[in-house]
Amino acid sequence: MKLHDRCQPIELILTDVDGVLTDGGVIFDNRGIESKRFHIRDGLGIKLWQRGGGRFGIITGRSSHVVELRASELGIDLVRQGSEDKLAVAREICRESNVRLEQICYVGDDLPDLPLAQQVGLAVAVADACPELRAAVHHVTAGVGGSGAIREVVELILKAQQRWAELIRPYGV
Repeated sequence: MKLHDRCQPIELILTDVDGVLTDGGVIFDNRGIESKRFHIRDGLGIKLWQRGGGRFGIITGRSSHVVELRASELGIDLVRQGSEDKLAVAREICRESNVRLEQICYVGDDLPDLPLAQQVGLAVAVADACPELRAAVHHVTAGVGGSGAIREVVELILKAQQRWAELIRPYGV
């Protein structure tokens, strides 16, 4: 199936955090407080996806207060942290959200993302993902994790669904 065709049924984008929404680095200050760096264009991409009627969610193996803050800021209500079995979590989200795995795009960067990536309608790896994941997905982004890769995925899907032009019109484009 062509990439364009895989984008058509997508209603929900799910993503990992470390290595996808961030560059994969985890920073702790002297008090043990964690910080992460998120790319602003990913945030706008998520907002555009939501404005277009799409849902966005996070499934991550780690737990971090910073992720909760960023998700809240972006209006992301599907947040599952500390999830070792991402496929099981995605199946639970499918039941709760009335979507099928074929309607999900999942974006990951490492081995724990592989079982879920093998089951969704559109599996994407960031450019600097592990070789095993890059080999198994339908699409690899040009950008690395934490550098606008999610925005790239949102644009890919919205353009394939012929919704991009309408959503960026308010910006004078």
